[in-house]
Amino acid sequence: MQELINITNAMQDKKILVIGDIVADVYVDGRIARISREAPVLILEKAGERVVAGGAANVVANAATLGAEVYAIGVIGDDSYAETLRGIFKDLDVHIEGLVRDKSRPTISKTRIIAGGRATVSQQIVRIDTESKEPLSKKVEAELIAKIDKILPKVDGIIMSDYGSGTITSNARKLITRYAGKQKIPNIVDSRYNIGDFEGVGFIKQNDAELGAFVGHELNDVTDLISAGTKMLTKLNVHGVLITRGEMGMTLFERHGATHHIPVSDMSEVYDVSGAGDTCVAAFLLALTAGAQPSVAAKIANYASGLAVRKMGTSTVSATELVAALERAR
Repeated sequence: MQELINITNAMQDKKILVIGDIVADVYVDGRIARISREAPVLILEKAGERVVAGGAANVVANAATLGAEVYAIGVIGDDSYAETLRGIFKDLDVHIEGLVRDKSRPTISKTRIIAGGRATVSQQIVRIDTESKEPLSKKVEAELIAKIDKILPKVDGIIMSDYGSGTITSNARKLITRYAGKQKIPNIVDSRYNIGDFEGVGFIKQNDAELGAFVGHELNDVTDLISAGTKMLTKLNVHGVLITRGEMGMTLFERHGATHHIPVSDMSEVYDVSGAGDTCVAAFLLALTAGAQPSVAAKIANYASGLAVRKMGTSTVSATELVAALERAR
């Protein structure tokens, strides 16, 4: 356990580039007033609204709270959500010169309507997503590539967070993959829908459902999991594949043939899994930049994710919290 604590301390001030789909996660709280006479639906009285970093922005926030010096690269719109996210990043001392503003498209937002009352448990009743489905313009992509090219020489590690909104274009992916491979910089990708496009990166992070989608069938047991993880490792020609498995913990597949099954750190309190994958990928990559072996980095990511799921909504984990959890686990 002391090794994990030492690595966590060594993660501080590592320079990390995070590129991906910058998202504003919006939570609108409503108190149930009555049933509408217009339709059989609830009428809610708005009680509050908060905006937090989501998507790649949550990876940025997690890497920053874990102690990294973070360079954020992504596309934002010309709207209030963009300013809110810029403000969140500034409060975390994140470098924001890599953010490209595109006035033709909105900042990606995911608005969750939360309903509750004095005698009822609050719960999400609907989510409204706002984003452009159009590919980035050549001008915006060129500006994005220029930002990447300028920032890459400054960093110790790279995270690509692909939520399927098109920020990580083919040209951006090739530039990052070539540079990281040539300079031997630790890098990882977490891609929700397009993991097959990231051949040749350093490490891949997926959940078990995403791994099943990659191989085209459900994973019914550990044998299926090992077969699918090995297939992804080989087909995409990567150093390692980290699979998160919910209450079953994590499994790491390494290129040299080792497979590590890592049980959950604490199953006593699980409130919300939102954003836990972002915490996982940030902690794993940071540990690699601090010199950890992949299996040790996965253990640190496991503890960090365990803290994230005990918080409501999209949230971050601090280095202080992580060290305290590791101390308790001695």
